[in-house]
Amino acid sequence: MGTNMRTTPDVAELDEPYDLPADAREMFERDGFVRLRNVLSAETIAAYEPEITGKVIERNTMRVPLAERSTYDKAFLQVENLWEHSAIVREFASAPRLARIATELLGVEAVALYHDQALYKEAGGGITPWHADEFYWPFATDRCCTVWVPLQETPAEMGPLAFATGSQTLTFGRDLGISDESEAELQRVLAAQHYPLSTEPYALGDVSYHLGWTFHRAEPNTTDIPRRVMTVIYVDADMVLTEPTNDNQRADLAKWLPGLAPGDKPTSRLNPELYRRA
Repeated sequence: MGTNMRTTPDVAELDEPYDLPADAREMFERDGFVRLRNVLSAETIAAYEPEITGKVIERNTMRVPLAERSTYDKAFLQVENLWEHSAIVREFASAPRLARIATELLGVEAVALYHDQALYKEAGGGITPWHADEFYWPFATDRCCTVWVPLQETPAEMGPLAFATGSQTLTFGRDLGISDESEAELQRVLAAQHYPLSTEPYALGDVSYHLGWTFHRAEPNTTDIPRRVMTVIYVDADMVLTEPTNDNQRADLAKWLPGLAPGDKPTSRLNPELYRRA
């Protein structure tokens, strides 16, 4: 999937390694997430953002007015697997720079693509309720993570991603999908158990990685422009799929892992290996 023959001119950064801070792996395992500074240059983001945004506009199917939507649908426009529809987005989603970071943080030998998601919180968009992503994923271990890449500076007013620090070990709430219920119940339990909340804004070029079981949310976008974010989900290429435990996992197994079954490794035509240690 990756390539060194980039269709976007003068962008070599995505092929080059990023030097992780010495304590990044430790912080990732301890806190369930890590924020990394200056992972992408302004020039790289500017080279890819127009194509990503254009594909979001082209492939978005949400037509219900914001005021009439559910809490989930007010949170963001969600457009998935853009890499299948654009060679330029494919370059971004398969970037060795980003996949190598995931491999190093997870402490695995290789990562495969699970899928990508553009998450565009519209002007006036609502909260993203508390949730953990792995509720939806049929994976046998916790060696999976998401890179959250803002395509603009993301101050507090735009609703940057916020994390409950250390919550990747919390078992409460792992049976809750993203909803009003998950927001209320997790808000209560996380506060009662004194999980610190990390709500830092993102400068242009900053990204974060979080584990599949780390609980996270976002505040509304109170600005007059969309909060544009591209995400890529990575999974340990050597783990196996597990028997789904809910309807969401059964749906994900069929949709994102075509032809695969519990006990198989998570690699298929939609799940190419993106990076393997030499």
